[in-house]
Amino acid sequence: MKIASAQIDLFDIAPGYRQTPRSKPRKRRSDSAPPSIDDEESARRLEEIGRFRVLRKLVPRPIIPREQSAFPNVAVLVDTETTGLLHTQDEIIEIGAVSFTYDDEGAIGDVIGVYSALRQPSAPIPAEITRLTGITDEMVAGHEIDFDRLDAVVEPADLVIAHNAAFDRPFCEGLSPTFASKAWACSVTEIRWADLGFEGNKLGYLVGQSGLFHEGHRATDDCHALLEVLARPAGPGGTRPFSELLRSSAQSRVRVFAENAPFGMKDHLKSRGYRWSDGSDGRPRAWWIEVDEGLYDEELRYLRTDIYCWEEAEPLTLRLTALDRFRA
Repeated sequence: MKIASAQIDLFDIAPGYRQTPRSKPRKRRSDSAPPSIDDEESARRLEEIGRFRVLRKLVPRPIIPREQSAFPNVAVLVDTETTGLLHTQDEIIEIGAVSFTYDDEGAIGDVIGVYSALRQPSAPIPAEITRLTGITDEMVAGHEIDFDRLDAVVEPADLVIAHNAAFDRPFCEGLSPTFASKAWACSVTEIRWADLGFEGNKLGYLVGQSGLFHEGHRATDDCHALLEVLARPAGPGGTRPFSELLRSSAQSRVRVFAENAPFGMKDHLKSRGYRWSDGSDGRPRAWWIEVDEGLYDEELRYLRTDIYCWEEAEPLTLRLTALDRFRA
């Protein structure tokens, strides 16, 4: 946000003009220091005018020992930066994890662990990845992940959360078996962000609309940012996004494969939300969709009536919980 400042005369002072002595300039406050009362008062006044919106710099929560937190459950936010999109051939070059406590109602407690590491891949980092992440070959040279420290943060967690878990889970499971036995949740697909007043589900949008800004696009920074977005009440009812994420991740879902669907129905399926699987990832070669378990009967009626035109049709279905959702 820019605020117009007073103009400054850049020319010499006219002869005979008596300049008022300037007061001693204030010592500049460090960016990492907490805002002063004066800062917050100024921000509040600007917001009350109605023509300004003030973004506050995100300051990560302090880390405390697990035994000092009164909240009973543990979750961990995970983010990865990789050399590409394919977990079968690309590699992690950075991982960040922030572990925190929470209660059964979805109130977030305390940060109890943080792990961050760079990792040198087996081949040079593509230029496009460096442009997107800021991570260079020089930065990762000689760096490895300390799996004992990473597992110490992840192992106690009841839930692993990623902002696009379908991307991060396969990479993380290829990195450490600790991730494979965990329940996973996705903060992109399992929260109805639009209903909470957000204009999109990209992390940058969510952070800005939560009244914050941060130094993105590094893994641990993004984890701290997502934690604050999940913790802050949003929408008309003041719902915590994390509460909705807990409810969504606890529900079973059903993946339905419309195998051997008539070719002429592909646009019909696509408009309903079905996606195509070519079979290369081990899934059936078919159009598929994932729905809440309570909506399965409706989906089955749709396929039998509109696609197969056969009342006895039994499409392939897989029931999924948080333990197996978002796997490759």
